[in-house]
Amino acid sequence: MAEDLQENYRRAYANALGFGRSPALILVDFVEAYFDPECPLYADVDDTLAAALRVRDAARRAEIPVIYTNVVYHKSGIDGGRFFEKVLPLSQLTAGNPMGAWPAGLVPNDDELVISKQYPSAFFGTSLAATLTANGIDTLIITGVTTSGCVRATCTDACSSGFIPIIVREACGDRHEGPHEANLFDMNAKYGDVVGETDVVAYLARVQEAD
Repeated sequence: MAEDLQENYRRAYANALGFGRSPALILVDFVEAYFDPECPLYADVDDTLAAALRVRDAARRAEIPVIYTNVVYHKSGIDGGRFFEKVLPLSQLTAGNPMGAWPAGLVPNDDELVISKQYPSAFFGTSLAATLTANGIDTLIITGVTTSGCVRATCTDACSSGFIPIIVREACGDRHEGPHEANLFDMNAKYGDVVGETDVVAYLARVQEAD
């Protein structure tokens, strides 16, 4: 059955976009809620964060833009709309809740951009697309949590906004392997390229050398 699926998709979705010339890195929603076992959003994604931080190290060496997102709601949840109503644990991410803090090991530099959002995509209702365009970015390297939620939404909006989405396999995580793998498969088929950490770091080394 797996071979049949691969062959079926290969007929329509076998193309790769490849890396562009001017990348930025985004770390989507790496906040404490996904790392605290007592939180209902806990996803057991420590290895995912470790991979994202290795990619971030390479991005910093290449001196490309590094962008973070977090999710912050008014304490009433009024700015969360239907998303806040549907996903009840999002109440853990109201302003001032410690579940919205950065986890251990992740500290943005002062010159790195943090975008606070209320919905799944890092693009929806934010300045991200304008910021990337103004800085001549053509490629968005995507890491984060969760693969089936905010990573996927960011990937599809990156594609829709004219950017090349590069999804780093080891640096994206979810609360279960099933939706994680299914969404990596689908993003790679239709919206961007799912690429291994080693290849992404090698690409960033080439960007560094070109500078």
